[in-house]
Amino acid sequence: MSYFPTWKLKTSGIIAPDERLPIGQTLALGVQHVVAMFGSTVLAPLLMGFDPNLCILMSGLGTLIFFLLVGGHVPSYLGSSFAFIGVVISATGYVAGSGMNPNIPTALGGIVICGLIYAIVGLIVMSTGVRWIERLMPPVVTGAVVAVIGLNLAPTAVKSVGPTDFDAWIAILTVLCVGGVAVYTRGLIQKLLILVGLSLAYVIYAILTNGMGLGTPINFAKISEAAWFGMPQFETPVFSLSAITLIAPVVIILVGENLGHIKAVTAMTGRNLDPYMGRAFLGDGLATMFSASCGGTGVTTYGENIGVMAATRVYSTLLFPVAACFAIILGFSPKFGAVIQTIPQPILGGTSIVVFGLIAVAGARVWVVNHVDFGDNRNLIVAAVTLILGGGDFTIHLGNFTLGGIGTATFGAIILNALMEFGERRVSGTIEEEPHEANLDAQADKQ
Repeated sequence: MSYFPTWKLKTSGIIAPDERLPIGQTLALGVQHVVAMFGSTVLAPLLMGFDPNLCILMSGLGTLIFFLLVGGHVPSYLGSSFAFIGVVISATGYVAGSGMNPNIPTALGGIVICGLIYAIVGLIVMSTGVRWIERLMPPVVTGAVVAVIGLNLAPTAVKSVGPTDFDAWIAILTVLCVGGVAVYTRGLIQKLLILVGLSLAYVIYAILTNGMGLGTPINFAKISEAAWFGMPQFETPVFSLSAITLIAPVVIILVGENLGHIKAVTAMTGRNLDPYMGRAFLGDGLATMFSASCGGTGVTTYGENIGVMAATRVYSTLLFPVAACFAIILGFSPKFGAVIQTIPQPILGGTSIVVFGLIAVAGARVWVVNHVDFGDNRNLIVAAVTLILGGGDFTIHLGNFTLGGIGTATFGAIILNALMEFGERRVSGTIEEEPHEANLDAQADKQ
């Protein structure tokens, strides 16, 4: 068996991970994945005081690292992780929106160590198999965690629309544009529904504001003033024990996100990606270490891009090195950053509503495909509690460590499911030694 797939050409219907579209469509869909990840990959570093252009560059390089580690079998894009925002702000004392963070090096040291632990988890999974993680995170848990990632971002999407009624109507217009492209078009245009819908809303907004004087007009002067090429600002990590103690535990959230994302893609594609789980963890961990070593944020597999795949039904892994190459080029271009800055906030907000909603639905799909029985009280309670903890952003403060909604929901789902399963088995008297299947899993991981 070769390390990389052969990527057979297919021009219609569902495109599997080991299939590909014609070159032109592959390039176009790669651009759409760049658009899908861009908002979050820029927003997360802005909230932490990092250089957005550098983080775009690191997301592209990190995605290539991931692609090589998984042998091109797992369709995922790696972008800036929101899981680091709270702990980085706590470790550096940064006030969001106050420009560049002067204590970035301290945060970078903690992120590097977090990535190192993550990579070690990947190596362990490659050696022992994914069975123990599956016991901790069965479909009812992974589906809930994926859904929570979308639901937890819902307030961010809604609040980012803007304060005025005009902004709200533009956000609704954007949703309708994307939905219209999804329903009333076919072929390539339908596959590019996010990109085409956003562009259509952008043109309508320009007509209403720059042409008719409604709302806030688009400032195109930013584009002409920006340089075509420019180097981002690199930073060197500084290792502080207090920062490491704060930031390193985020690895648990990253494992939960990655596992949930891969399970979601497995459900959507019908391809068993479990044999590549260890390599996926290792690739994500190494990408996080590389990014932080250069001054970028920690990275994670992106639910936004999973949402795009769910909408387009194109899962070809070749889209992601294409998207990564575009991101690398754009990371060196301040002019591109200026173009993106002209996209009105309500349009980005409306697009986020669609994409984050698709993430939440992808979590529900995990339940459906795996036939999760909600007549079982254990599954019902685990899913219900997880959704509320994550959707409500239930936060716990453990000394200097703050665990936000996604982390609380992830831990809560794992612990609650384990306790209730143990209780069920104890009551029914079915506690017995688990079969030793680690060797079989290890052999699968090596394929």
